Amino acid sequence: MSEKTTHFGYQPIAPEHKTARVAAVFHSVAHRYDIMNDLMSFGLHRLWKRSMIARCMVRPNHTILDLAGGTADLTRIFATKLNDHGKVILVDVNETMLAKGRERLLNAGIIKPVSFVQANAEALPFLNNTFDRIAIAFGLRNITDKEQALKEMVRTLKPGGRVVILEFSAVRSGLLNTLYHAYSFSVLPSLGKLICQDAESYRYLAESIQMHPNQETLKNMMIQAGFERCEYQNLHSGIVALHIGHKF
Repeated sequence: MSEKTTHFGYQPIAPEHKTARVAAVFHSVAHRYDIMNDLMSFGLHRLWKRSMIARCMVRPNHTILDLAGGTADLTRIFATKLNDHGKVILVDVNETMLAKGRERLLNAGIIKPVSFVQANAEALPFLNNTFDRIAIAFGLRNITDKEQALKEMVRTLKPGGRVVILEFSAVRSGLLNTLYHAYSFSVLPSLGKLICQDAESYRYLAESIQMHPNQETLKNMMIQAGFERCEYQNLHSGIVALHIGHKF
């Protein structure tokens, strides 16, 4: 193992091994990913994403990056807000999730203005100043080098653009945090076993939430990466948080 380590859930591992380990998780859960999101969050993830889209402030001619876009629930909504000059690019590192997203959009009759790219968020295959908006929902915590991914977002964002990050965060209420922790480590793996026949992947997801930077830490990481006027908004007492950054 290299001297530098990262975390796969609670387990310290070499950074070069994390991408493959995370890929295995999402290959396993892709076929039931949307159903599990509804069950795990009691449907609240839809409200959280609605708040996220509102903070994106999309205009009809924008070029949007839906990063770690998975099964395309954000892309589907973004596409309805664009005119013939706008476009949304869904990027995911996992080919299984990307295929599910493409299938979902085709079934909904959405072809334009969407394109799909398989890529790692740490090395985006786009020119500088490409996107008016970058959105990433529940994907940042699974990225090995979050600092590098944030720098790539800055690089590919146009001046005047904004990034909106939706991610699980640090719960502010002590009692709620205790209940949430118990739910995460008992109910989520059980649901994973029942619905996906995979308890271990959902145990990893619970651990990854606990290891993710809290609100202030992520805000400071965004500032260090080069974003300006960074802020965050807690949703449901900090179970999730929206982080917004700008490029000028």
